[in-house]
Amino acid sequence: MGGSGTHVGITGPDRSDARAGTIVQDSSGTHRLARRTTAPAAEPAAPPPVPTREQILAFVAESTERVGKREIAKAFGITGSAKIELKRLLKEIEADGALDRDRGGLSPAGQLPPVVLADIRARDRHGDFVAVPAEWKGTGKPPAIVLTQGRGSRKGSRPAAGIGDRALIRVERDAEGGYSGRVIKVIGKNKAEIIGVYREGAQGGRIVPVEKRSQGREILIPPGEEGQARDGDLVSVTMERETRFGLPRGRVRERLGSLGSEKAVSLIALHLHNIPHVFADSTLAEADAVKPATLKGREDWRDRPLLTIDPPDAKDHDDAVMAEADPDPANPGGFILTVAIADVAAYVRPGSSLDREALERGNSVYFPDRVVPMLPERISNDLCSLREGEDRPALAVRMVIAADGEKRRHSFHRVMMRSRAKLAYAQAQAAIDGHFDDATGPLLETALRPLWAAYAALRTARDRRGPLALDLPERKVLLAPDGAVDRVIVPERLDAHRLIEEFMIQANVAAAETLEQARQPLIYRVHDEPALEKMRALGEVLASVGIKLPKEGALRPALFNRILAMAAETEHGVFLNEVILRSQAQAVYAPENLGHFGLNLRRYAHFTSPIRRYADLIVHRALITAGKLGADGLAPEISMGELAQIGEQISAAERRAMAAERETIDRLIAHHLADQVGATFAGQIAGVNRAGLFIKLDGTGADGFVPISQLGADYFRHEEGRHALVGERTGETFRLGDRVEVRLVEAAPVAGALRFELLSEGRSGARKSSPGKKPGGQPFKAASPGRPAGIRNTGSRHRGSRR
Repeated sequence: MGGSGTHVGITGPDRSDARAGTIVQDSSGTHRLARRTTAPAAEPAAPPPVPTREQILAFVAESTERVGKREIAKAFGITGSAKIELKRLLKEIEADGALDRDRGGLSPAGQLPPVVLADIRARDRHGDFVAVPAEWKGTGKPPAIVLTQGRGSRKGSRPAAGIGDRALIRVERDAEGGYSGRVIKVIGKNKAEIIGVYREGAQGGRIVPVEKRSQGREILIPPGEEGQARDGDLVSVTMERETRFGLPRGRVRERLGSLGSEKAVSLIALHLHNIPHVFADSTLAEADAVKPATLKGREDWRDRPLLTIDPPDAKDHDDAVMAEADPDPANPGGFILTVAIADVAAYVRPGSSLDREALERGNSVYFPDRVVPMLPERISNDLCSLREGEDRPALAVRMVIAADGEKRRHSFHRVMMRSRAKLAYAQAQAAIDGHFDDATGPLLETALRPLWAAYAALRTARDRRGPLALDLPERKVLLAPDGAVDRVIVPERLDAHRLIEEFMIQANVAAAETLEQARQPLIYRVHDEPALEKMRALGEVLASVGIKLPKEGALRPALFNRILAMAAETEHGVFLNEVILRSQAQAVYAPENLGHFGLNLRRYAHFTSPIRRYADLIVHRALITAGKLGADGLAPEISMGELAQIGEQISAAERRAMAAERETIDRLIAHHLADQVGATFAGQIAGVNRAGLFIKLDGTGADGFVPISQLGADYFRHEEGRHALVGERTGETFRLGDRVEVRLVEAAPVAGALRFELLSEGRSGARKSSPGKKPGGQPFKAASPGRPAGIRNTGSRHRGSRR
C-alpha cells in the first residue's frame, strides 16, 4: 500500500477479515483495516492437465537424462494434487508393460534408460569395452553397451574402468538400435555375479559354482530365468536377494560356452578371471598388415651360429644364444656370449591397437590345453619367432665375461639374424652327453661345447653370488587327444635348462645396467626382501622342527640356503622349501629399483621375452631410445607415474595368469581323480588353518582338504605359530609338513576341489593344560565319533618368468 504504512503478519481471527483488505499502521500507531479500492484479483489459473500417456512415453523416449516422476512433473509444470494423478498414470503405464523402471529411472520397455548401472564384461572385435546392464527386465539377452572415450576427452580425464568393473554409464542409442555409452563413475567390482555350470531340472535349473569357496552352495534358477542356457553350459549368473529358507536364487545373464569341448576346462578360468582371449578386429588387421622388417638400419648377423633351445612343443622362439672363446689376450679363458631376442618393438608400436591389447593382456597365459597369447600369431609365431633358417630382426646383447664368470663389459645391437638350428632341451643335453643326432652332430664342436664351457664359467659366478636355491619340482600335466589328463610328470631338470636360464639372467642384468647408465626410465623386475612378520612366522615354523633362525645380521639368500642345506636330507626337506617360498615377497614390476632379493642382484629387468611379456617390450623400447637404435623406442615424455601404472597393471595380469593356470590344473586333476573316490593316497600336509588341513598328494601334486570335523573325537585348536592343529585332550598334533595317508571322499571337477579323509595318526603329544582349563587358542570339537585305525607316520618353459 502507501508509503506511510508497514505490513505485519495476520493470525487468529484477523485472517478472515484480511480477505477484504490489508492491515496497515497509520501515523498515530493505530492499526486499521484498509478496504480494497481496486477490482478483485482474478481467480488463479487451473493447474496444467496431467500429460497424456502418449506424451509421457514420447518424453521418456526422447530424454537424454535420467527420467523419473520428478523430472516428468517439472517438464510438464505439474504441481499440487495433480502429482497424485501423475503417479497413478505412471503406475498404470508400467503395469501395461510400456515402461520399465530400474535404478536408472524410467525407460521405454525393452530399452535402456539414459543412465544405467552396468558391468563391463569384455572387449569387442574393435577393442572397445563392452558392458551389460546390471539389471535387465526386458525379454531376451541383455543389450550390449559399447563404451567410447568421447570426443575431446583426454587420457585420465574420465574414470579408469576395466573388465570386471561395475560402473554408472551414460547411454545413447544409435541409428541401428544399438547402444554406446561413456563411464560416469566406477562403482567397484561386480560381486553379485557368479560363474557356474547350468544343470537342467524339471522346474527351471540349478547352478553348480566353479569356485572352490562356493562348493556345496548351489543356486536355484526359477523357470523362465535360464536364458539361452542348456544343460552343461558355462554361464554367468546374477544373484537375487537370498531368502531365509531354501537355496539362493539367481538368473542366467549370459551363456559363456559349452563344457563339452576339449578346451572347456581352461574356458572356466578365462571367464572366471576375465582374461581377454579373443583379439579385436583392429588388432588382427594391424597384425596382418605388418610388413617383415628389412636389413635397413641393422647390423647383419646372419652368418653367426646363433641357435634356439626350447621345449619340444614350443611354437614361438623369442631367444637365441651363442658363445665363443674371447680372442683378446687380456681376457685369458674368457668368453663372448651373445643373446639375441626377437625385436617385437619393430612391429608393435606405442599407441597402436596391437600395443593396447598387449598391455591389457600383460602376458601370455599357458594352460595344459591351450595358450592365450599376448600377441596375435602373425606376430608371435611368425614374424617375431626366430625360426631356423629364416631372417628375423632381433635386439641382441654381446657380453664379455672372464674365466671366473664375471662380466667385463657388454653392448646392445639391433641386428638381422638367421637361426642356425632349432633344438629341444633334451636334444641339446643328449649331444653334450655323447648322444648326438643329425641336427646336433655338426653343431657339437662349433656351437654346443662353447655354450657349455661359457655356462661353466657363469655357474662359478652364480655359486659365488649365492641366489636363493629353492628345490621345488615343477609338475607338468600331459593331456590325451580328448583333452583328459593322460598323466602328470615332473620333467627332469637338465644343465641345458640351467644354461639358458643363466644366459637370460645375464642379459636381463645387462639391460637394467645400460638403462640406468643412460638415465633412461624403465620398468624393473623387483623382488623385495621378506617382510618382518613373515620372518617371525618362519622362525616359529623352523623352531617347531628344531632349527633356529638367527635374529641378527643382514638378510641374504645365503641364510635361507643354509637352512635348506641343513634340512635337505631330512623328512622336512620338501616342507621347508615350501615354507621358505611362502615367506618370500611377491616379485612385481615397478619403475623404482629395489633390487632382486631372490637372485641376489642389485638391479634386474625383464628383457628376454617380449613376445609373451609386456614388461620386456617396455625395456626393449627403452633400450632403443637409450642407444638411438631407431624411432620406435619409448616415448621421451613418458612419466614415472605412467610407468608405475603400467607396472601395477602387468603385475596384476601376471598374478591373474598364475591363478588361472593353477586353478585349471586343479580342475583337470580333480576330473582325473573323480573315478577314484575311495582310493588311498600318500601326501603331505601343505597348509593348516582353523577349518582343517590342506593335503598335497605325491605324484600328481593334487591339493585337497580334510575338514577339522573329520580328525577324530578330540577337540582341536589351531596353533598358528606352530602351523598345527592340536588335540585339546590328547595333545595329538597335525603339523604343516607331516607325511600322511588319506582316502579320497569327494571330487568336484568343475571347481577343482578334492575332499579327503585322514587315515594317518597325528604326532603324539602331552596335554598342555590342566584338567578343566583351556589353553590359549580356540578349541574345536570334531563332529565325528572317531576315525578308522590310523596308519602311523613314516618318516621351465617359462625360463624364470616368475623371478
